[in-house]
Amino acid sequence: MFDLVSFIPRAVAQATPLLLGSTGETLTEKSGNLNLGIPGIMYVGAISGVIGAFFYEQKVGSVENANAFLAIAIPMACCLLGSFLMGLLYCFLTVTLRANQNVTGLAMTTFGVGFGNFFGGSLIKLTGSDVPSIALSITHKFYAAKLPFASKAGIFGKLVLNYGFLVYVAIVIALAASWFLNRTRRGLHLRAVGENPATADAAGINVGAYKYWATCIGSMIAGLGGLYYVMDYASGVWSNDAFGDRGWLAIALVIFTIWRPNVSILASLLFGALYILYLYIPTGTNMAIKEIYKMAPFVVTIIVLIIISLRKKRENQPPAALGLPYFREDR
Repeated sequence: MFDLVSFIPRAVAQATPLLLGSTGETLTEKSGNLNLGIPGIMYVGAISGVIGAFFYEQKVGSVENANAFLAIAIPMACCLLGSFLMGLLYCFLTVTLRANQNVTGLAMTTFGVGFGNFFGGSLIKLTGSDVPSIALSITHKFYAAKLPFASKAGIFGKLVLNYGFLVYVAIVIALAASWFLNRTRRGLHLRAVGENPATADAAGINVGAYKYWATCIGSMIAGLGGLYYVMDYASGVWSNDAFGDRGWLAIALVIFTIWRPNVSILASLLFGALYILYLYIPTGTNMAIKEIYKMAPFVVTIIVLIIISLRKKRENQPPAALGLPYFREDR
């Protein structure tokens, strides 16, 4: 039988980095910046958090000597700083220097993966481990801590309460981003910058500043997705090239949700479920069938993209100035 009690928590675990990545990219794209560097930014956010956690664990030595606040705050601060710097670099290249956004994003993805693998490999050498990975068991304990009463709440506790705090943080961030974009003046200004930067500029809105802060904050949110993957989903174990295609799935999720962060909550859960569906459907030894099931999230995204293109509703289209450089002199 299909075991929903075990399937849904695993789907949620898969969905959380996708939710954080897509929320950050949605915020970025609403400013008109198409940041294809999200996979690299998530990678840098993860390795930055790993570096902070590694040196903290080296100092405290054991769980008994660890401080819960510092065990959480140090990796998170390192993660946010690393992903912020990646977003800042992207903005400097595309907004200030007006470099091509597609090329810059792809270059940053390559750079981010290389950056993570280099420092990850360096930390592995420092540990002298026989296996190519780093185990951050002390930090993982605090990031994966469950609510104390979750085990006593039956099936409800297993399905809703039995997660680390970053899962709930991801949901709150998605709801807050949706509220900000649709219910605040600054959110309206941000959407105006993404739709028509020349008109926004003429109305007195600082186009460059909005692009900078939206992209940097979006990068920090996406970086948290990488941190969650290592510290919670992967049980605090860092291995080079272990992220797979989750960063690209997060970008695909932006299209799937039609640039609406609140819809990303359920959509990311669907993507997470599709991502692990092949593990729960009996296929025997036929690996070809498993590979077909692995294609499900991407096939669904393509179908949704086709449907959106055919309907041609303006509210379902990307920001009009997405991916286009803004030259004030052309206004």
